[in-house]
Amino acid sequence: MAVVFSSSLLRRLRPGLPAAVVLSAAVLGTALIAVPSAGAGTAYPAAAPAPGGAAGPAADPSGTVSPPTSTPSTPDPPSTTPFPPSPPTNLTATQVRTTSVTLTWTAATRGCCPVVGYDITYYQAFDDVIYSLSLGDVTTATITNYIQPGRQYSFRVSARDGDGRRSAATDTLTVVTPVTDTGPDTTPPSAPQNLTVGEVTGSAATLSWAPSTDNVGVLGYNVYRFDGWFTSTLVATVPGTTYTGPLPPSTPLRTLYYVRARDAAGNVSIASNTVTVPTTSTPPPPSTCRVTYRNQSEWAGGFVATVTVQNTGTAPVDGWIVTFGFPGDQQVTDAWNATVGQTGATVTARNVGWNRVIATNGSATFGFQGRWGASDAPPTAFSLNGAPCTVG
Repeated sequence: MAVVFSSSLLRRLRPGLPAAVVLSAAVLGTALIAVPSAGAGTAYPAAAPAPGGAAGPAADPSGTVSPPTSTPSTPDPPSTTPFPPSPPTNLTATQVRTTSVTLTWTAATRGCCPVVGYDITYYQAFDDVIYSLSLGDVTTATITNYIQPGRQYSFRVSARDGDGRRSAATDTLTVVTPVTDTGPDTTPPSAPQNLTVGEVTGSAATLSWAPSTDNVGVLGYNVYRFDGWFTSTLVATVPGTTYTGPLPPSTPLRTLYYVRARDAAGNVSIASNTVTVPTTSTPPPPSTCRVTYRNQSEWAGGFVATVTVQNTGTAPVDGWIVTFGFPGDQQVTDAWNATVGQTGATVTARNVGWNRVIATNGSATFGFQGRWGASDAPPTAFSLNGAPCTVG
């Protein structure tokens, strides 16, 4: 068995931004396990030396030089047409786990020379770093370097012959890793489809998309703003397939939006397509909600808390998702009056059937029990259907 031959990191080209530059090159360790083929390289037969006629005429016994009787011929050189292997085909992910992805593919067909290995390039969605890894003559590999839970990755594979000629790459394969390998739900939702920009006013824009599916159930949708380089910002978590939010401020970079579905276990889908939303310098509209967080009881290692969300706007709220982040190391273990999910420090609470509508000046309260170790500090910021709320 042999490990990765070489690897490198480089920057991806972003539309409208500076060209890609190489960051570094270093062996990344045993990210891929592969069996190399024997006999890398290609040996061509050497050309035969020119016949003796080129070395000069022979002398006769009298001492005079006789002219050559014919012009010697030069043999044709060997055929060395430098065409590369064909691309590998049928690139598939046979196993996707929180920190590893196993790929298989159908071997490439040799070109002028035997195939001796394969190169894999991959990158995390909405990031500008490409990971490049070289293998021996294999058709499967398990990648572990830079693979993290709940992330989206795209992979391509190309073949390489002994003289360094490389084939075209396979089609791109995109996967999303689960947030757990052992929980009851390790299957991410399907990707939202057909994200579009609808009504745009002087201060707000509406996004809409086709719904996702999930083996257990879709809890909601995360809406992200992407700067076109490598920074994504979660701007809202909504229960349905539309989002209306303030126009983003003008920046030197691009402003793109995309959406991911999420389930109650915290699994997220592959991202939707991206869309561009107009920018503005207009300040965001005033808050139309107020959230009150109370620790009902607390003991060493545990707590019970309630959250009350009040509709201070002029129209009823039909369907709600409250999102906040714990500043400490709290983990929700049980909840009531809402469907609650947690990913890292971020908590998402969605209405149940009987409290779906919050009337104007009305409120809804939900509670949960949790555990903590180092800190049980209360959250300081909340949003309702993606819009920030007043706290207190």
